[in-house]
Amino acid sequence: MQYDHGKNKAEHPDAMKAQVRGCIPEWLKGTLVRTGPGIFSVGDTSYNHWFDGMALMHSFAFKDGDVIYRSRYLRGDTYTSNMGANRIVVSEMGTMAYPDPSKNIFSKAITFLSHTIPDFTDNCGNNIIRYGEDYYATSETNYIRKIDPETLETQDKVDYLKYLAVNLVTSHPHYDREGNSYNVGTKIAEKGKTKYTIFKVPATAKDQTSKCLSPDVPQGTPALKNLEVLCSVPCRSLLTPSYYHSFGMTDNYIIFIEQPLKLDILKMATAYMRHVNWASCLKFHPEDDTVIHLIDRRIQKPVETRYYTDAMVVYHHVNAFEDEGHVVFDIIAYDDNSLYDMFYLNSLRQEVTESGSSKKTIPVPKYKRFVLPLQTEQASVGEDLVKLKYTSATAVKEKEGQLLCQPELLCEGLDLPRINYKFNGKKQKYVYLTCSHKPPVPTKITKFDTETKKTVHWKEVGCWPSEAVFVANPNGTEEDDGVVLATVINVGPEKSDFLLILDGKTFTEIARASVNAELHMDMHGHFIFQDS
Repeated sequence: MQYDHGKNKAEHPDAMKAQVRGCIPEWLKGTLVRTGPGIFSVGDTSYNHWFDGMALMHSFAFKDGDVIYRSRYLRGDTYTSNMGANRIVVSEMGTMAYPDPSKNIFSKAITFLSHTIPDFTDNCGNNIIRYGEDYYATSETNYIRKIDPETLETQDKVDYLKYLAVNLVTSHPHYDREGNSYNVGTKIAEKGKTKYTIFKVPATAKDQTSKCLSPDVPQGTPALKNLEVLCSVPCRSLLTPSYYHSFGMTDNYIIFIEQPLKLDILKMATAYMRHVNWASCLKFHPEDDTVIHLIDRRIQKPVETRYYTDAMVVYHHVNAFEDEGHVVFDIIAYDDNSLYDMFYLNSLRQEVTESGSSKKTIPVPKYKRFVLPLQTEQASVGEDLVKLKYTSATAVKEKEGQLLCQPELLCEGLDLPRINYKFNGKKQKYVYLTCSHKPPVPTKITKFDTETKKTVHWKEVGCWPSEAVFVANPNGTEEDDGVVLATVINVGPEKSDFLLILDGKTFTEIARASVNAELHMDMHGHFIFQDS
């Protein structure tokens, strides 16, 4: 039996008690909320790409040793429009939607041509993020959807453009120790400029936020109302901004990678008329360099040194930290953008066995460590400025103000990195990842030791685990004191899907919570502690 990536999944909005086998730690109190695509066809229309499927959220709530499960579709404008028309009428990145033949296609075409950047979908199926005290489903457009993390009900639609000039925003923000949120967005061709904007959303309680605003602002105004722009970085090209999915952050710096995977805005503006999807307007340019922007958070400006490396595609940052005059950051890199093409549903429908084997050529993710020296002025041309003894990464000065950075390869075949987030911005030892040797069917999850380079795996026949989320023990003192949570689709002998709970130290199973429901293969999620 194999997992059908294109099958519509049922929602289970009512609370469902899971069957727990094993022992759940008493300190684990809170809710894991995750999201991913769940509807792939509406009426007689279907999505082309797995990422395009309409968002299905699900949650696992922990309390007094019990686990309560529920799932619910994100009922945004996209969902309402598609279901109301009984066909896909809102375009996604890999699927361009066209009007019903009985409608006026000429009018629709004029609407598309009247905007350089078309109105995007609010099908927020990539991640769950926090701004202030509120939680949002998000993808990478200018729209996010506020949700109730307990009931998974869809609430307000929030448009970044009402608070900040950005058309695209990452779905992987960062959070500091005070609870402030940080993110990066792109403003395309505004007043002849395209730029990347780093912004901060203060951790202000909702009642405090309301009091500081004018009387005509309604209660529950999103924390975005108080956002601050920290810095803007000009794009290398006006009409071909870089695609990016995440970024890195330390106590004093933000690391933003401007990679040669670029979105062609002119092609995007005419995609509808050319009967192609927006993804076709995204192109990898192997002849271009990858520029690494280092932004000093203290003065809110990029450092003057130009750091660059060879062409690569990066989706996920692992972590970043400062050490003896260097900024060190870890990423998962690919040689090109072929990973996206693998997730077209026609490709996914090729034969995939229960062991995860496939006839397709698989792009290999590479865990790389880069080092950016901060003191570069007195160095000689040709000098390697990396002085750290524990890494083979280099940064060679080529000319005034420019360093060629080459990474250390730590391991291969792993992606979807998660760490103990208490160590974000610090020198971490452990990373929890999902095996990607044979996507789209992950066969195991892994604990990786960045110092010894040793790995420990969890796997089980017929089981396909999701991203491994580390939840730290609030009273723990060691980095790996906590649990690792992963949703698991089970096509093995038991054929019962479950939430896996591993001990963070030993990486052995301590419990599993089986549900009387078919889980869906999801993307990312957020653990919300009960007291937070």
